[in-house]
Amino acid sequence: MSKTVVYEVQVMFGDCDPAGIVFFPNFSKWMDASSLNFFVQCGVPTWRDLVKTTGIIGTPLLEINTKFSRTATYGETLQIQSSIQEWREKTFVQKHVIMRGDTMLCEGTEVRAFCIKHPDDPDRIKAIPVPADIKALCT
Repeated sequence: MSKTVVYEVQVMFGDCDPAGIVFFPNFSKWMDASSLNFFVQCGVPTWRDLVKTTGIIGTPLLEINTKFSRTATYGETLQIQSSIQEWREKTFVQKHVIMRGDTMLCEGTEVRAFCIKHPDDPDRIKAIPVPADIKALCT
């Protein structure tokens, strides 16, 4: 079972459209930030440190699926609950549930991979097997 980590966001005026509703790409931005926060809170070294010790440059996004249930507006505080839904050989599925108190606003899943610079072409990246030590920190 994966840990669940909560990342809090304060919705700002600039996050909203002219109707005062959060512009939908901001949910993706917050889920992305919550993804990184999840690993940091689980004790995984920063990507800057990992690239020096393991070559891992981060966890690029491969796929995203988002379902919106309620709107949000500026001045509200949102909580993003992030966990790993599934570990695969070279990828993982991360789930994010965005809440305003007890009200669920949005659910999203992301498929990501741990990547290094491609050994034959440093302009490309290459997925590697999910590191066992990182997986252990997150469960």
